[in-house]
Amino acid sequence: MADALGAQWIRAGHEVLFGGRDLGRATALARRRGGVSGTLREAADFGTGAVLMALPWDVVAEVARQLPLRGRVLIDCTNPVGAGFRLLTAGGPSAAEQLAAAAGPEAHVVKAFNLCHEDVWRLTPPVFDGRPLGVPLSGDDTEALAAVGQLVRDAGCEPFAAGELAQGAGLLEATAALLIRLWAGEGVDAQSIAPPRELAGPLGVSLSPSS
Repeated sequence: MADALGAQWIRAGHEVLFGGRDLGRATALARRRGGVSGTLREAADFGTGAVLMALPWDVVAEVARQLPLRGRVLIDCTNPVGAGFRLLTAGGPSAAEQLAAAAGPEAHVVKAFNLCHEDVWRLTPPVFDGRPLGVPLSGDDTEALAAVGQLVRDAGCEPFAAGELAQGAGLLEATAALLIRLWAGEGVDAQSIAPPRELAGPLGVSLSPSS
């Protein structure tokens, strides 16, 4: 994900530092893509933009506790999906909420880029049937959402709001678990499960509290 999205953002004119737990791999990636490299701490401290947390979801919170993330915009693209396509955070806080708790109250987490395989983000741009790929964003800070929304546009996609972190992030992670199950487990074209918006609107679905 760091490779695929980093390459898109460099192409759009951003300065990108690839940080890694394995500095050799980060350096090789930076040389290949035209960015610079450093440690995870240097990546967290780099510039004034966003930090993409492209790490396995189960180490993201641990790593975040060790980094200077005060005031940073953190993009969480992780998916807590385990064996059998099971959502590993079911019944508890989402992966994004866990990251937010670990990073501290002055960091701004935005859930984004978690619904597609990395190969999709390598497309220039990701356009399907003449329509740019939509990227849902979940977060609580307006400025952070705007910053990540611009990065979405710089990758050739369209951002849209998916709610606050306490609700939206969990829904996005559950959606990813379902899509991964359909694509990888069942061989289903997941696009076929959602009708076009002009048909979805008038269906008469009503959600109301039960009495």
